[in-house]
Amino acid sequence: MTRTALVTGGSRGIGAAICVALKNAGYKVAANYAGNDEAARKFNEETGIPVYKWSVADYEACAEGVKQVEADLGPVDVLVNNAGITRDAMFHKLTPQQWREVVDTNLNGIFNMSHQVWPGMRERKFGRIITISSINGQKGQVGQANYAAAKAGEIGFTKALALEGARFGVTVNVICPGYIATEMVMAVPEKVRESIIAQIPVGRLGEPEEVARSVLFLASDEAGFITGSTLSANGGQYMA
Repeated sequence: MTRTALVTGGSRGIGAAICVALKNAGYKVAANYAGNDEAARKFNEETGIPVYKWSVADYEACAEGVKQVEADLGPVDVLVNNAGITRDAMFHKLTPQQWREVVDTNLNGIFNMSHQVWPGMRERKFGRIITISSINGQKGQVGQANYAAAKAGEIGFTKALALEGARFGVTVNVICPGYIATEMVMAVPEKVRESIIAQIPVGRLGEPEEVARSVLFLASDEAGFITGSTLSANGGQYMA
């Protein structure tokens, strides 16, 4: 049976690597994105993976988006909550808008998306919800009170929802990547990257494909006994 996977923030970076890995593993894959039409078009042309545009911060848009994905590809068996944004600022300069934007996308977004697929997963007695959190949701980070709070909230959400889904065959897990060699990280000055790498025991940045392989395992039937877990993929930078 071919299963359907939906990845939010799926047209770039870690999300794109997850989409490609799932497709290569035989899943029918849908990639959600919020705003970069050019990147989404290029991703679709290169991979053949269909793309769907909506903001995960908008509950009604999520409902309509998931409805369209399921009409096109079938019921969603695997949801990967990957979409996320940053609005970094030291706390004394952090604005209410910067706080709300990050919480609305990063934390409210996983409620908005998971709420759409949860009833179907329960009824079918199978489902996988995998959320991409962050090392900074585990340890905190200067200038990221909004981001760290939202990412830590994703971990709590995962643990609670895992308890509710366990008897229905629905597992809920979270992955906390460390610093990954995405466009955003590679765009920072070389000296800054070197200072980051110096804090990582394995001596390098992670690759998006390494996070994707973690998703593949948690999405598999073989991972059915793993739920409510936090998988740290950070090269040993932070051990929880």
